[in-house]
Amino acid sequence: DAGSSVEEVEFSWDEYLEDTGAIAAPHGSFKHVDTSLQNGFAPGMKLEVAVKSDQNTYWVATIITTCGQLLLLRYDGYGEDRKADFWCDIMTADLHPIGWCEQNKKILKVPEGIKDKIPDQEEFLQRVLKGACSAPANLLEGLHRGKNPLDLIAPGSRLELQNVRDSLEAWIVNVVENVGGRLKLRYEGLEDSDKFDQWLFYLDPFLHQVGWAAQHGYSLQPPLAIRSLKSEADWQEILKKVKEEEEESSIPTDLFKDKPVIGVHSFSEGMKLEAVDPMAPFVISPATVLKVYNEKYFMIEIDDLRPDRTTSQSYICHVNSAGIFPVQWSLKNGLHLIPPPGYPGQDFDWADYLKQCGAEAAPQSCFPSLTSDHGFKENMKLEAVNPVDPEEVCIATVTKLKDSYLWLQLEGSKKPVPDCIVSVESMNIFPVGWCETNGYQLRPPRKAIVNKQKKIAVVQPEKPILSSRTVHDGLKNQEMNSSDTVVINGKYCCPKIYFNHRCFSGPYLNKGRIAELPQSVGPGNCVLVLKEVLTLLINAAYKPSRVLRELQLDEEAAWHGHGETLKAKYKGKSYRATVEVVRTADRVADFCRKTCIKLECCPNLFGPQMVLDKCSENCSVLTKTKYTHYYGKRKNKRIGRPPGGHSNLEVAMKKPNKRRKRRKHFFVHKKKHSSTSVDNTPAGSPQGSGGEEEDDQDESELSHSLAQDRDKRKRKLRTFSFSDDENKPPLPKDIKVEVAEKLQLDSNPLEWSVADVVRFLKSTDCAPLARIFLDQEIDGQALLLLTLPTVQECMDLKLGPAIKLCHHIERVKLAFYQQFAN
Repeated sequence: DAGSSVEEVEFSWDEYLEDTGAIAAPHGSFKHVDTSLQNGFAPGMKLEVAVKSDQNTYWVATIITTCGQLLLLRYDGYGEDRKADFWCDIMTADLHPIGWCEQNKKILKVPEGIKDKIPDQEEFLQRVLKGACSAPANLLEGLHRGKNPLDLIAPGSRLELQNVRDSLEAWIVNVVENVGGRLKLRYEGLEDSDKFDQWLFYLDPFLHQVGWAAQHGYSLQPPLAIRSLKSEADWQEILKKVKEEEEESSIPTDLFKDKPVIGVHSFSEGMKLEAVDPMAPFVISPATVLKVYNEKYFMIEIDDLRPDRTTSQSYICHVNSAGIFPVQWSLKNGLHLIPPPGYPGQDFDWADYLKQCGAEAAPQSCFPSLTSDHGFKENMKLEAVNPVDPEEVCIATVTKLKDSYLWLQLEGSKKPVPDCIVSVESMNIFPVGWCETNGYQLRPPRKAIVNKQKKIAVVQPEKPILSSRTVHDGLKNQEMNSSDTVVINGKYCCPKIYFNHRCFSGPYLNKGRIAELPQSVGPGNCVLVLKEVLTLLINAAYKPSRVLRELQLDEEAAWHGHGETLKAKYKGKSYRATVEVVRTADRVADFCRKTCIKLECCPNLFGPQMVLDKCSENCSVLTKTKYTHYYGKRKNKRIGRPPGGHSNLEVAMKKPNKRRKRRKHFFVHKKKHSSTSVDNTPAGSPQGSGGEEEDDQDESELSHSLAQDRDKRKRKLRTFSFSDDENKPPLPKDIKVEVAEKLQLDSNPLEWSVADVVRFLKSTDCAPLARIFLDQEIDGQALLLLTLPTVQECMDLKLGPAIKLCHHIERVKLAFYQQFAN
């Protein structure tokens, strides 16, 4: 329905974390995601590079750092001296793996700058290349050049998947979709049916490249669940076809180099243990080792004592499989162990049970040691796959921690699920923002829509959306009714005030919360109705205290109305301000319009007019992204500015076709498809709100003159020139961001001092963070090495401000590369 679609589009992690007072689980805790982001090149790798002063000769260089498809290189021989470091674009630079010059009869020659340091070239090369790791040849040459390794697992690629439910045989699977390394897989031969599709992360230990089964002595057989769908001859024909097409759909071997290695286990058949069924990971149950295949794999069955049982819950494990525990683990950790179905009595006792079964408990030495050093804490938020419906990725809250296991409460799943038990090393959990970055739909939390009923005004509940004709007829009647009411009850009776939630909500108001407001308030006494309307708007703001300040009584305002005290709560603090509202019905429409203009939203967002299919202000062309683009750098405003012209909005309307600035996607390579609108304004910190800390000050103390002085200082600091250039050189593919303004640097950032870095930051909308850079003495060279995880960990920033800061750092890197790297 319309309401829920608004919620989905508008969900913001920043705002959600602020509302719930929770914190996001640290990015470093998701090792599989970190691995998936590596571009195949690592610091320390060596390659052969064309020497700039003599393009016909080459020399060995070492990778110092990587940034998307840019590499920072240093010629071997410079040692620790970084003054000659240079950036290269993998797609355009003349880069080759070690040994390429020898194979292609090219000349290796020491660059001029270090000639005197290397008297014997041959001896030097032998020394530096001994045991050296060459950059991967397939990422420097041919079709895969410059590609992110993960993008090589494209739809149509083939892999082999072990059947983990009933045997160790493998079968071919086709990649249907690749979402940041999370693969949707379909068995070969079932092209038209998605009934047996599975979602697995590409590093899953049971997923292999084609040819793995033959190499390790396993047969290629379709799983029992699908075997009966085709004849044996059909399956053999499919296998033959796959082998013929192996070259086309193969995936490079080194992509799986970081896959966990399966060790040797010491379990025996008949041993008892405690286990969590991976298909329903909600409880811990007694289980038995049913079969041992070899030194690496064994089968576990969840115990079921019912004589008439028809199915068994069995699955294949290895020594590092999640969810297997020694006997008594639950008891030691104060957890409830579910007795097997058919067990007599409720009080389960392991000693009696082992005696009754005539079995032995698997010794402690069979199990891997559990760690509690993982970075997760109770109440942290993350994104997690719903085990009941793996298509869904939900918001998850850590409700409990035991050793290296998390109990996760999932929000927003289509069907409610109990708390899931998940290993901290699970590849089905992801950091906050992972879905958004990969263009995948995160299930938003359900929000209960509460119609607050107050005695002061009539609140109309949200009505279902009707056809335009019905609404138009209804509106005519409402207009007649409300005008009749005004006549009957005199000039102090306010007509209905409608919340037109489809209109542009501006930088301060949260569109999702506006959509949850009642359809209208009133009719009733003007002062009471307008006070209710303003209170609802304040509570629908990202920062209620900020909106209260915007509405605060202005000495220059000429309403001569009625002063009302309104309250706002924000981050546990209470704020009050006197707000003037009109007392007579004839001034309500003008009051609503001018209040909208104060809040920089569409003048029709609320007022006596209901907006039908299209707003008369044509505000649908505005998004918060465009708002940020045009006004992100405007000056701080003083409190209670006069309700002047709607200049900011009008400027935006004159320029509807400007390029939109998209949020930089940092920790994933490629956004597959963008959502309806990308909101560049982190919730809780609207672009227009000036300094972040202002709301926590006593707002009445801030004065017009202070704001003007601050603006003057800002203007003096702004020494960097910005220009809107439509004909920019194309950005590297991995840095997918449409930059609205090209940064033109006056000096090389490698030579920037700490003061230069601080001066640059103060010229951006991240000015409040400049103090951190000053305290930590970050100069230009250090600035160019900063990444999103580093910024979050070292500066202790929330995701929103960290992304905004990294966006500016990336702009500096790009400008540096374009202006100074050559």
